[in-house]
Amino acid sequence: MDRRTLIKGLGALVSAGALPLSPLVNGAGLQPVAGSSPRAFNYAWLKGRARALAAAAYVSHQDELPQSLKSISWDDYQAIAFRSDRALWRDDDSAFQIQLFHLGLYFQQPVRIHEVIDGEATELAYRQDLFRYNGEQRLGDLPEDLGYAGFRVHYHNNFALDLAAFLGASYFRAVGSEMQYGLSARGLAIDTGMDRKEEFPRFSEFWLEKPASGSQLLRVWALLDSPSTTGAYSFVLDPGRNMVMDVDAALYPRTEITRAGIAPLTSMYQVGENDDRMGYDWRPEIHDSDGLAICNGNGEWLWRPLVNPANLRFNTFQDNNPVGFGLLQRDRDFDHYQDDGVFYDRRPSLWVEPRGDWGRGSVDLVEIPTVDETFDNIVAFWHPQEPLLPGREYLYSYRLHWGEQAPLRPYELATVQATRTGLGGVVGQKRTYFSRRFAVDFAGGALAMLGKDADVEPVFSVSRGEVEITSARPLSAIDGYRAMFDLVPDDSVEPINIRLYLRLGGQALTETWLYQYTPPPVAERQLY
Repeated sequence: MDRRTLIKGLGALVSAGALPLSPLVNGAGLQPVAGSSPRAFNYAWLKGRARALAAAAYVSHQDELPQSLKSISWDDYQAIAFRSDRALWRDDDSAFQIQLFHLGLYFQQPVRIHEVIDGEATELAYRQDLFRYNGEQRLGDLPEDLGYAGFRVHYHNNFALDLAAFLGASYFRAVGSEMQYGLSARGLAIDTGMDRKEEFPRFSEFWLEKPASGSQLLRVWALLDSPSTTGAYSFVLDPGRNMVMDVDAALYPRTEITRAGIAPLTSMYQVGENDDRMGYDWRPEIHDSDGLAICNGNGEWLWRPLVNPANLRFNTFQDNNPVGFGLLQRDRDFDHYQDDGVFYDRRPSLWVEPRGDWGRGSVDLVEIPTVDETFDNIVAFWHPQEPLLPGREYLYSYRLHWGEQAPLRPYELATVQATRTGLGGVVGQKRTYFSRRFAVDFAGGALAMLGKDADVEPVFSVSRGEVEITSARPLSAIDGYRAMFDLVPDDSVEPINIRLYLRLGGQALTETWLYQYTPPPVAERQLY
């Protein structure tokens, strides 16, 4: 399975209200596998199982699905809906309910799902009558041990909508108070953006702990499996204005992993204010996230606007014990998107808060060309400096924050509000050489407090070329400042890295804006 196929299927299915809810029907809800009995379960046991599994060869279950589900059409697969009256814990005094996804189409490897009560786990049986099917294709009688594709989480504030979903490989999504899905997270990324095929580890089993009466937390455990590694994962979900997830991961490599992605985030960027390469749509902007934010181990705040490049881009930001990073959707103005169907202005941001010592490594950003919004083409993750070696245990803990605002922001510094680009030069004067204009808007921090005569200075650095026509002036519309400059590239078409921040009297006023600009070939540099 390739990235496009997997993400397209995931994105269409895992959306608030994507699968229609059924009317009430008679019948039993989820039940244990026939003849099974509860067995003791905890995270230590799961780590032991993952470690033992890593010593054995990887076993794929890709070809086990009945042909009727392998060949099912997209419309017919969407016509399979879990019956909401059969949801796990529906009849209990619980703040949570669980609904399950059916196997088929893009989701062909079975996932086993267990319920945990008082420290004992019981596997939940698959039954065909747990699903409502209104499709045209005949599915026939399906095996009793078929398994599931994943699950989604419903909460007592509105049981009709889901707050989180785990579906496809090791992908999962969640929403904050906006109740709008957007970008995804993954358990692990392997070889993303490399010159070899990317590996997609998958969650092969889940354990869901029945919440105690009155509890607002949901505990989930998962077993990760792939040709290169196994892993044990613990999740604690805490819904609220932001959905907060505490994640603990223990990895046990089968083989050496040189390009491991810890806490990987996956999003989509097709077109925006700074990049209209694929701007053929009537909507002015189309993206789930508009930038990568990093607070590095030195406390420096960085903002890198996303782009939809003509060729794959791989950027790495070296660090030691980062404070946090995330893919954010800062622009939340409906007028900038004009999309009243999927509401890109409501898409959640996702912030990763490392816990414990992550050591040296880098935040890596992969930007992949895309021609439409069905392809998640942006990936960001933490890459440890040292490869992960077989026979060892690697522990990572972090907290994920899903919602409109990242929990950690540079309150003392202004942040980037918009990045715009266009042809450089002086209006009204004939251009004799090519240059690119950049306009970067900052707001927040102390900018609104500055006097009109404040000597605010833009500070630039570029890896190649020359910077000219620079300025930094107040922008009353946002109570901030606009920095502008022209970049005159050399004749190369290799990317140029740019850094910019504003300062006053030697003191930084803003976060650092980072950008990577790829000049067109000399023959295509039109002066108009």
